[in-house]
Amino acid sequence: MQFSVLVETRLRDGVADPEGATIERSLPALGFEGVSGVRVGKAFRFTIEADDQASARAEVEDMCKRFLTNPVIEDATITVAPAGGEG
Repeated sequence: MQFSVLVETRLRDGVADPEGATIERSLPALGFEGVSGVRVGKAFRFTIEADDQASARAEVEDMCKRFLTNPVIEDATITVAPAGGEG
């Protein structure tokens, strides 16, 4: 079966986020007031072949630990769903 995967990463609380801070400081100059706590992350979207959803999730978790994220400074949220409406 094929599964659609979304991995969203963000820096852990307490880790400096200079890109988020720059965005937050710039927003008022563009007319966007009252925005705070800006944090920047990244997203990975892909399709994976696996026997079942649990196997797909386990493989994606391994990818995150070994390559897609830095588990020391980043947290990841993983979403795995059947691709193309398969169920």
